[in-house]
Amino acid sequence: MNSSEKRTKKYVPVLVMFEESGRMTPLEIYWEDGRRFLIDRVLDMRPAVSRKAGGQGIRYLCRIKNQEVLLFYEEPKWFVEEKR
Repeated sequence: MNSSEKRTKKYVPVLVMFEESGRMTPLEIYWEDGRRFLIDRVLDMRPAVSRKAGGQGIRYLCRIKNQEVLLFYEEPKWFVEEKR
């Protein structure tokens, strides 16, 4: 990635499964133009900061259509790092 490339928080609706334990697993991301992105797999989940867009929360490393995507839960909202 080009170091001069800027990223911003893009808040998105997310379909989430809540387990009995309270653990959240994101299943789908909805984009503002109506597109839906099925999350094939959650590869990692941990508390972290978004170094590119700012903010902190729980970071989910997700696989969507063979691409890795970072999805953040910053209570009470979800966001992705959008290119400017």
